[in-house]
Amino acid sequence: MAAAKRTRKKNTKRIELAEIVAHFDALEDPRSSINLHHPLTSVVVIALLAVLAGADGPTAVRKWAESKRDLLLDLLDLPYGLPSKDVIRRVLMSLKPEAFQACFGNWIAALRGDETGERPVLAVDGKTLRGSHDKRRGLGPLHLVSVWLTEVGLTLGQVATEEKSNEITAIPELLRFVDVSGAIITIDAMGTQTAIAKQIHDAGGDYVLAVKGNQAGLQERVIEYVDEHLQNDFADVAVRRHTEEDEGHGRRETRTYIQLSVPSKWKERDRWAGLRTIGVVVYESVVGEKETFEVRYFISSLRLGVKHFARAVRRHWEIENSCHWSLDVTYREDKQRTRQRVIAENFAWLRRFTLSLLKQHPGKESLVMKRRMCGWNDNFLLQVLGLEGI
Repeated sequence: MAAAKRTRKKNTKRIELAEIVAHFDALEDPRSSINLHHPLTSVVVIALLAVLAGADGPTAVRKWAESKRDLLLDLLDLPYGLPSKDVIRRVLMSLKPEAFQACFGNWIAALRGDETGERPVLAVDGKTLRGSHDKRRGLGPLHLVSVWLTEVGLTLGQVATEEKSNEITAIPELLRFVDVSGAIITIDAMGTQTAIAKQIHDAGGDYVLAVKGNQAGLQERVIEYVDEHLQNDFADVAVRRHTEEDEGHGRRETRTYIQLSVPSKWKERDRWAGLRTIGVVVYESVVGEKETFEVRYFISSLRLGVKHFARAVRRHWEIENSCHWSLDVTYREDKQRTRQRVIAENFAWLRRFTLSLLKQHPGKESLVMKRRMCGWNDNFLLQVLGLEGI
């Protein structure tokens, strides 16, 4: 009787996991149909589970699968047993990264849920995989541009480039992956381009774009406009101000946000689609006797509403502090040595997606500890996937 109960429970678990496996049904199998023993969806799910549990390459995925043979044979369709390391490698180096990501779309939509009720802030930024360079083939490290849903802690998409400077062409491609309608898109100065602003505006989103030296003429005119009105404390222009202060660990920080309306006749409005406001952030930090002072400038299609502007700027920093930092600390991404471009990009996506899964889990453990627990405890691993334990 007890054995029958265990069987029923395992069968139920397979049904639950089948809902996740179904996300990959539309994924086109790049392999030859000859001697095709292992279902593509099962290989992909094994890789996903293994990365969640600490694996960082095809060999590690296979080793983890061997240690979880009984679990995987019970949960997945594996009529010929576990796939070999070579099968795992061939699958992940032949799947088109854009198609691979697209199959996570429904799962990502479920993770997003109702969000917070506020306008979503989508932060776009790049990260270099420093260990992925291949001097023998004359390849520098792979650079990934991703979009991060800040409120939820969720990567919505990524595009790979060979150079950081190629972000200018990667960002428009990336933004086509996601629904920007109604969202606020924040991008560092590399993405402050008229075509990108127009793409966001035409798609129904708003932008907050950093202004730096790569747009020298724009930077000069923005600073000139702000300084002109600073002379009389912005008496002749619509302005909003907001100040935030933080103190702790011997550090005192003050951020002053200033948002100015842009007049309809200001010539930059002809170049930048939807441009409505200029934003300024004045950052002051005091640590002991050392003081730091910095001023940052932004152009935006947001209407006057300085707290919305301040929230967008704060949220943008999270892709660096919450996403990129976590990838290096939790996954040691900068130490990854995968050189083959497609497999490197697909593993990078698995890291970003599983990081999002870990962040959704309500446990209070650190991300590093959660990932270790995925490797130690099958029940915890399934819980992170959103399933009940065995």
